[in-house]
Amino acid sequence: MPYDEGLAQRIREIVEDDPRISEKHMFGGIAFMANGNMAVGIIRDELMVRVGPEAHDAAVALPHARMMDFTGRPMRGFVQVAPAGFEDDADLRAWIARGVSFAVTQQKKPMRAKVAKTGATRAIKPASKKPQRAKTKPVRKR
Repeated sequence: MPYDEGLAQRIREIVEDDPRISEKHMFGGIAFMANGNMAVGIIRDELMVRVGPEAHDAAVALPHARMMDFTGRPMRGFVQVAPAGFEDDADLRAWIARGVSFAVTQQKKPMRAKVAKTGATRAIKPASKKPQRAKTKPVRKR
């Protein structure tokens, strides 16, 4: 599922000076992450914004916004915005600000490491604080 590269470039230009923002391909589109948490994304030509559950109802009430149902069921805390809702750069900036404001309140995601054979990712686990017991062979009774 392709995404609107022109919209992606507009977002890049808006967030280019923010060191917290990175981009990642996901959901068949592209997402812009703030501290490792999704803030906004693009699916086809629409903007996907993570506003959080508390701001959800207010965001859905804004012009050209609707509840996101990417998987066929509503996703509370996420909204989809039709292109008419971000034609103006000021509107796009406002939507990005909503997404970033929520994303930075979330716990920072752990670094991910690629698994060599499959190319999949997995979380890097912190070293265990519990000392490891030495493995010993059981003693046989005679």
